[in-house]
Amino acid sequence: MAIADRFRNLNWSKPWTLPWLPKLVMIGALPLLVLIAGWGVDWRVQIEELEAAQNQELKLKDEYKSKKMQAVNLDLHREQLREINTTFGALLKQLPNKSQMEALIVEINQAGLGRGLQFDLFKPAPQESMREFYAELPINLKIVGNYHDLGAFATDIGQMSRIVTLNDISLSVSKDGNLLMDTVAKTFRYLDDEEVAMQKRARDDAKKSTKGAGK
Repeated sequence: MAIADRFRNLNWSKPWTLPWLPKLVMIGALPLLVLIAGWGVDWRVQIEELEAAQNQELKLKDEYKSKKMQAVNLDLHREQLREINTTFGALLKQLPNKSQMEALIVEINQAGLGRGLQFDLFKPAPQESMREFYAELPINLKIVGNYHDLGAFATDIGQMSRIVTLNDISLSVSKDGNLLMDTVAKTFRYLDDEEVAMQKRARDDAKKSTKGAGK
């Protein structure tokens, strides 16, 4: 009890006023407290590093699984790519180039005349609509004929070697009692390398203008 009594009612905020025994205890405990505090800090850092390593491990496992699946399906992807290229090539052959467009327009006209139809309007648009890899030219048509011949004409258009679509079709009765088909025939052609490059430059310029306006 005598030793305990020495530690009671001490002013620990002023260690220099303490008796010699409490001073010895404080001096002995101070290095231990420093070691414990340092160990606690180091332990917390190690825990954080461990958690980061575990998260990185999970990420690497996911990447490994993904790459493994890609490697397993590599042959399938290659086959699909070959099929896509083949399909794209076949579609491309159905698109005329710039020099073949006039012949295609004549072919559409001849398809109607060959069915005995009368064109009240055959008006190609003054300008093509440019897309990324192709150009589209609509032709406004007003065609007079009977129901059977108009249907045959539409079938002929669908069976042409070049891609031509009939859009916005409407039927009405003409002045002579026949049917009047009002429609838009859309023709398509692929862009040559120079036109594709021009389209790309136009898109890049548009992106730059958009970014500049957003600043």
